Amino acid sequence: MAHEAAPVPEGWPAAARQLAERFGERFATGAAVREQHGHDESHHQCRPPSGVVFPVSTAEVAEAVNVCARHRVPMIPFGAGTSLEGGVGALRGGLCLDLTGLDRILRVSVEDMDTTVEAGVTRKRLNDHLNGTGLFFPIDPGADATLGGMAATRASGTNAVRYGTMREAALGLTVVMSDGQVIRTGGRARKSAAGYDLTRLFVGSEGTLGIITELTLRLHGLPEAVSVAVCPFSGIAEAVNAVIAIIQCGIPVARLELMDGLAVSAVNRYSRLTLPETPTLFLEFHGSEAGVTEQAQAAAAIARDFDGGDFQWATRPEDRSRLWQARHQVYYAILALRPGAKGFPTDVCVPISALAQCIAETAADLATCPVPAPLVGHVGDGNFHFVFVVTPGNAAEMMEVQRLNRRLVRRALAAGGTCTGEHGVGSGKLQFLAEEFGLPTLEVMRTIKQALDPLGLMNPGKVVGSGLVRATAASEPKE
Repeated sequence: MAHEAAPVPEGWPAAARQLAERFGERFATGAAVREQHGHDESHHQCRPPSGVVFPVSTAEVAEAVNVCARHRVPMIPFGAGTSLEGGVGALRGGLCLDLTGLDRILRVSVEDMDTTVEAGVTRKRLNDHLNGTGLFFPIDPGADATLGGMAATRASGTNAVRYGTMREAALGLTVVMSDGQVIRTGGRARKSAAGYDLTRLFVGSEGTLGIITELTLRLHGLPEAVSVAVCPFSGIAEAVNAVIAIIQCGIPVARLELMDGLAVSAVNRYSRLTLPETPTLFLEFHGSEAGVTEQAQAAAAIARDFDGGDFQWATRPEDRSRLWQARHQVYYAILALRPGAKGFPTDVCVPISALAQCIAETAADLATCPVPAPLVGHVGDGNFHFVFVVTPGNAAEMMEVQRLNRRLVRRALAAGGTCTGEHGVGSGKLQFLAEEFGLPTLEVMRTIKQALDPLGLMNPGKVVGSGLVRATAASEPKE
């Protein structure tokens, strides 16, 4: 992968010596491991760190942070590397802290329906561990991401319409601050009015305020019954209007996903399915046997009102798993449309009432798009993605895709939406924060950043940037 060399911090040689003495073979500076930790799954250019450390406890994370703080070396936390906005790139060099070694499940309380885990535990591993307890962790972004990374990016995914996002799931955190101090936020109580809500401050902060090393998470009971269906539609507008009606009627769907015809075609080839290659809704219902039947019948009736086809049911667990695995692999299925290309996914989220118009106007914009741009989305909560399949080295192609993305984001903001529903800001969405919140709000965010990270060492250049946001926002063309 092409990459851009980051500057080597002045204090790096001294810091590297101390890290090597303390961590031995768990500190690496080889080119291959540095490159592996300099990029995520997106089109953003690889920005390798100066070195990588592999701690196995909160105490070791704090030691590494102490070394970096003394020598003014930037720090970038790293989980599974499945993010999509360039959030792990070492824009100013420094130390990458790979947290996958913090992989213990510390506690599960079946009675209280909560758990405490280290940041490197993945969501699939947690659910495997919960097998037989009657509980599960529902936040499902598709990738088998680490729970620390999911909290840091405020991840959500296919179940968010019913179970919420990592914001709702996180009850408390252990965080290593920029000076190596360890703090704990929140607790196990389901509500508290004590002090500032620091848990919510760190959830979504993308490693720019501190490094999350442990999480206490809310769990949910496994539903008695689960039903999954797919429903083809004659057009995108009909499918989206059916979604709006289903939500407005209060049907408690657990998952409500949309793919356009091109996305379904890609999935059929990649996952060897035979779905009709038209706009299609994927629906899942949770509850009692009677409740699930009632929900499904009501949703099917609404779909018919909007020219939807018959529901095709996946009743056996293995069939349900196959369908959702195909949905989770849609990003890779779309990339396979242009072998060797990279994904540039949009990530806007809008109020449900604005969903149909926003998608329709964007689809019209894309009529002359030079690259494939299939549509997928968690449309039950107004979040959708057009995935541009781009060649990063093609300047003309990237310029046009970026123009179309700017138009989409501004359309979403005008509707009261957001530039990022779930992927986070990283470095890829910096230019839009001033437009979304206004400069006074952005300055409050920067004040918080300055207070908690006065030396600017925690994942620098991400989320609020450092002067970059104001300059970029002011200079972007207004289509």
